[in-house]
Amino acid sequence: MPDITFITNDGKVVSAPEDSNLLRISLREKGGIPFKCGGGLCGTCKCLVEEGRENTDAVKKKEEKLLSTEELEQGYRLACQTFLKGDVKVSWEETPKGGAAGARQVQSKAEA
Repeated sequence: MPDITFITNDGKVVSAPEDSNLLRISLREKGGIPFKCGGGLCGTCKCLVEEGRENTDAVKKKEEKLLSTEELEQGYRLACQTFLKGDVKVSWEETPKGGAAGARQVQSKAEA
């Protein structure tokens, strides 16, 4: 069974059956990958496969629409679209509590 290391979640390691979906494992095992739609439409579950890219399946069309060529080359994937064939280590950008993924923090004029 592949080991999945959730680097951003204090390096939490879990095991899952081969051909498991990365986001489903994260949800079931409290891995911490952020998500909204779970269907490859919003991009919230974008994560970086830091080790074990060779242990993931092929990039899907939905990922090609939401991720740039550069991001894909760097190892970014959508967790909801990624299935595992072996050990991987993944990280992601944490969003501030109460903030939406991808939302920018804007300073008010009084704070500036």
